[in-house]
Amino acid sequence: MNEDYLTPEAIELIERAKALAPTLAERAFAADHAGRVSDETVADIARAGLFRILQPKRWGGYEMDPRVFYRGQMALAEGCMSTAWIYGVIGVHNWELPLYGEQAQQDVWGKDSSTRIASTYMPVGKAEKVEGGYRFSGRWGFSSGVEHCDWIFLGALLPKADGSGMEHNTFLLPKSDFKVLQNWDVLGLRASGSHDIVVENAFVPAYRVNATNDHSDAACPGRALNDGWLYHIPFIQVFQRAVSTACIGALDGAIAEFRQRAAAHVGKHGGKTAEDVNAQLAVSEAMMASDALKLVLMRNFARVVECAKTGDSMTVEERLLQRAQSSQVPKVCARHVDELLRATAASGAYKTNPIERFFRDIHQSRGHIANNTDTYARAHGAVMLGLPNMDPFV
Repeated sequence: MNEDYLTPEAIELIERAKALAPTLAERAFAADHAGRVSDETVADIARAGLFRILQPKRWGGYEMDPRVFYRGQMALAEGCMSTAWIYGVIGVHNWELPLYGEQAQQDVWGKDSSTRIASTYMPVGKAEKVEGGYRFSGRWGFSSGVEHCDWIFLGALLPKADGSGMEHNTFLLPKSDFKVLQNWDVLGLRASGSHDIVVENAFVPAYRVNATNDHSDAACPGRALNDGWLYHIPFIQVFQRAVSTACIGALDGAIAEFRQRAAAHVGKHGGKTAEDVNAQLAVSEAMMASDALKLVLMRNFARVVECAKTGDSMTVEERLLQRAQSSQVPKVCARHVDELLRATAASGAYKTNPIERFFRDIHQSRGHIANNTDTYARAHGAVMLGLPNMDPFV
């Protein structure tokens, strides 16, 4: 597999993410208890340059292959999946903002190009067209890492220009225009701080509204200055992996913890975990699954990058298969972390066991709409059996 994208600079960034993982692991219990990733952790990630991997060079970023971004995310997740989750969600916005017109980019990055953006794309916003833009209101859920951000992307439906129906749009708002309702009290990904967002009659200028699934140059005016191949990848192909890839790193973290634990643990009845056939099978199958998931991720993105560079388009069947494969990641990882936790026996259920947290975090990630495995597998299967594509993001 071609790995030309792993330049010395890219390798250095991935190594910085790996170097952070032990520190994140030390902070993970406290972050889980506090319900938020610490400011210190976010500052560490920013200082390592990891948020800038997908940001344009003209804004101080590295403008790198998305595979570098996902490798960094997996490395962070080995220490703390909640941290890697908000890194994926926030970091991918540095790829999305460059699709907006120059004024929107200036609004966010003009004074500080390290300014971060949160999101919740659910199309529940109510927009009334007024002179120069929209009056915008609504309540959205699940804005991961929003407490570490000064801007936000919010979803809404707007009429299509040709009058043929409604289409998904993304509105960009500053912190002064929205409120954070701190209601994130859940099973897993507790430290992601994925709170609700409320907007009350804010004015959003038209230049800060983009049709989410329109990948034409006309709908992505930022390409006039951000003209690299990276910004020609369709939105869903970048975003879908930002909310599934952390699971692979979390599974690797659980595997590493399990191996260390099993090598030393002797149960109350005198049995060694390392000699337990269930433990041996669980760790081997988990490692094989992780390896296979990484291979598919890297192979699929090699194709994504090829198309972005050449201007070719994937067939709908190929796009749907990649969507289904991305959504399947949390399901596969959940199955294997289940077995790892089971093989730790009764003592493994204590909160002091990091595998217990990885278990909760991976299972929580399955609730994200982009990780609805059965829906996207059926969408692909339907098209393969001759029915029309019903996924508006594909």
